[in-house]
Amino acid sequence: MLRVAAALLLPALAGCALSRAEVRQANHVVSGAQQRNASPQCDRADHCATPSALLDLGREADAASTPQAPQHRLILLNRGENALAARLNLIAAARHSIDVQTYIWARDDVGNLMLDELLKAARRGVRVRILADQLFSFGNVDMLAALARSSPDLHIRLYNPTFNEATTQPLQFAAGIVCCFFKINQRMHDKLLLVDGRVGIVGGRNYQDRYFGWDPDLDYVDRDVLVAGPAARQMQASFDVFWAQPRAVPLARLDDVNRALREGGAGAPGWTPPAWVDRDRVTRVEGDAANAQWIAAHLLARAFAVGPVDYYSDLPQKTDDPTRRADMTMTAHLTDMVGDARHTLVMQTPYLLFSGKAFDLLRRLHRTRPGLRIVVSTNSLAATDDFAVYGLSYKHRKRYIKRLGLEIYELKPHPADALGALTPATTDLLADGAAADTGASAATATIAAAEKPQPVPISTPGVRIALHAKSYVIDGRIAMIGSHNFDPRSDHYNTENGVIVDDPAFARAVQDSILRTTAPNNAWVVARRPSVPLFGPISRVLGDISAALPIFDFWPFRYATDWEKKPGCPPLRPTDPAFRQCYENVGDFPEVELSAKAIYTRIITAFGVGLSGIM
Repeated sequence: MLRVAAALLLPALAGCALSRAEVRQANHVVSGAQQRNASPQCDRADHCATPSALLDLGREADAASTPQAPQHRLILLNRGENALAARLNLIAAARHSIDVQTYIWARDDVGNLMLDELLKAARRGVRVRILADQLFSFGNVDMLAALARSSPDLHIRLYNPTFNEATTQPLQFAAGIVCCFFKINQRMHDKLLLVDGRVGIVGGRNYQDRYFGWDPDLDYVDRDVLVAGPAARQMQASFDVFWAQPRAVPLARLDDVNRALREGGAGAPGWTPPAWVDRDRVTRVEGDAANAQWIAAHLLARAFAVGPVDYYSDLPQKTDDPTRRADMTMTAHLTDMVGDARHTLVMQTPYLLFSGKAFDLLRRLHRTRPGLRIVVSTNSLAATDDFAVYGLSYKHRKRYIKRLGLEIYELKPHPADALGALTPATTDLLADGAAADTGASAATATIAAAEKPQPVPISTPGVRIALHAKSYVIDGRIAMIGSHNFDPRSDHYNTENGVIVDDPAFARAVQDSILRTTAPNNAWVVARRPSVPLFGPISRVLGDISAALPIFDFWPFRYATDWEKKPGCPPLRPTDPAFRQCYENVGDFPEVELSAKAIYTRIITAFGVGLSGIM
């Protein structure tokens, strides 16, 4: 019945296919508007680029490389504002091209700042290409039409629009789930900024305030890496493949943007600088990005000189046939890398939910390599932005601990160490015990809230911190940083990208950053709960039976719970005989208030295991 209703609604929801005449008319409008809005072009060969020591790293690495011995320079971008300043610095320094690939592009200060700077680069003659996944990007037809009219060197395409529109209305989303599930579920999750084909930034960050420490409610611990050297050519080739895909749709070919362009005509305005929610912080990061001394002290001083760096990206065809290994380039190499672990495997992922293939791999490692230590940094329920996925992960805690041998550390929503997720001003507010307030207007806050997932209510005040980084370190020697969550969605539905680096010094730096989030003042430890005499064995048997059921999970007493280190005790692993003496049980969901969403988490735990393949 649902499919029939969706099929009847589809013509109304999707509209009519654009005619060639309508596309030509929109393109004509765009061309006329671009000529009218174009600023005088820079007549210098470098398109008036500003000097950049970051871009110079690419030239230096290329000069030092040979085909047999490639050389690279890497900079870890753990702090949000540093990662934003690095991007702005590179954009201003671009001489020829800027390519941007992302999953989310929000209408907030970060999203608007990036658009403003990219348009400035386009107006001085740099070719700028933006490829954003359609589902959670922009969401404003008039803004996209204005951008299309603004410069002949700014090109924007949206990836995989379900109904050939830039915006997806709630009814369309619901109908898409019913009628076109596989299409709407196949997303481009890659994150890449590439400048002049020489220097790229790869990692977990999308273009939204919370990825750079600017959100007044929730900010992410995330990680990027700046890569300078020959691997940038692999990035360029990958981006070009995605750009040429039929799923990458130009704005004039999207129904709603096409209509806005034709109705507005060439006389409609182009992009105008936005009204900032917080002008001071925008000015601050712009100043840092333009300050050579700041760049040298905060970024260049932390650069690593390494040899080979491999960039991998799943091909767009992966979502056509997820079983075809040749199209799963990133996924296959990450799996191979994890399978090579001999001594230690340190993983950081926001969503602890493994695909069947990943679970089998980790179980095989646990059985065949008894000395292998597997440490996982992930979110607690109080920290996560996706309570449903957490509920599914919670269901499988016993399997993860007993069958896979995982040491699981769940990030607290207010870790003692801000972990680079917050701006200095916000950190000061937290130190004073106050909630941060950026002064956002009610209208802006409403728009932002509608675009962001809402976590469960918690009992402690202040800016909540969640984990979003996706990084893996093997034997303290090989590191991967990218977009892959090592979950069913990353394995089967999304395209993912990342870099793999075989260098002990760089791997140790990534590992130290991950382990910092697992410190006792920043995370709870997941460990076996105390056994109840007589009742304990019965509870464990009933819990095992319940957890094995495919849909209904009826037993409320779980195998494991969260633990907090007691003052004066040293940090201990859950397997240490003294663990129970030095850690106290803080319950399954510490700091989470009882609420409808907390109850819903229990419902998902009980009934939602069948959804684990799509979440």
